[in-house]
Amino acid sequence: MTRGNQRELARQKNAKKQSEHGKGKKPEDGLSSAARKQRDAEIMQQKQKKANDKGDPKAK
Repeated sequence: MTRGNQRELARQKNAKKQSEHGKGKKPEDGLSSAARKQRDAEIMQQKQKKANDKGDPKAK
């Protein structure tokens, strides 16, 4: 039964790793995927318009 302690330590290490992994996630904003796509599309259009008005050669 010498491996019992090793398994327990591995479980604890994995649990700690998983909990740290979840810390970097963005908070949920409560939007559906369709609403999020629409919002992101509007933001990108505004950025593109701003770049075109500025005369940025990279913007098309």
